[in-house]
Amino acid sequence: MLLDTSQSQLVLVDYQSRLMTVMFEAPLVLANALRLAQLARLMQVPVWGTEQNPSRLGENPAELKALCERTLSKMQFSGVEEGLGEWLRPPVKVAAGNARSLPKHLQKPQGNAAERNRIVIAGCETHVCLLQTALDLLEDEFEVWVVTDACSSRTERNRDAAFDRLAGAGVELVTTEMVAFEWLRSAEHPAFKAAQALIK
Repeated sequence: MLLDTSQSQLVLVDYQSRLMTVMFEAPLVLANALRLAQLARLMQVPVWGTEQNPSRLGENPAELKALCERTLSKMQFSGVEEGLGEWLRPPVKVAAGNARSLPKHLQKPQGNAAERNRIVIAGCETHVCLLQTALDLLEDEFEVWVVTDACSSRTERNRDAAFDRLAGAGVELVTTEMVAFEWLRSAEHPAFKAAQALIK
């Protein structure tokens, strides 16, 4: 199964200033997170951010935050516990009817545009906030794709243990370039040259 822009959303978890100073391979991880957000915006994929206890850990970098639709400030480690799921899957609007309405079986279905159920997620710390958010998203019946080269923890061991656990739970493990080229699908995509410039 490949990623599709029309079914995808991107979630960027806790790339905060005070946290990033102690992350393994922090510059590379942050660069890939920024690249993912730019690719998503280029291809009209919604981008969401989270910040863990920002009064203590600082905010996400301004250039990353500017690419997000919204950023969720949270105290729970899982963003889903604080309402992220409602951002990703807004409630369906029920059509109001009256006595003159067509019977329900003749009405055209109302509701939101096509659901974007594939969540591409990356962030820090992989074994804490990213892991708990991803597992909660799975439980809420989203398909979850973790971008490994845009994730980090304070230690490589904690990061890799999280990847093992996520894979065992059914999460797809991908890289930034895998996401980019699956969203593009073809060198004829209108955004191909711009995306290629971001990747290189």
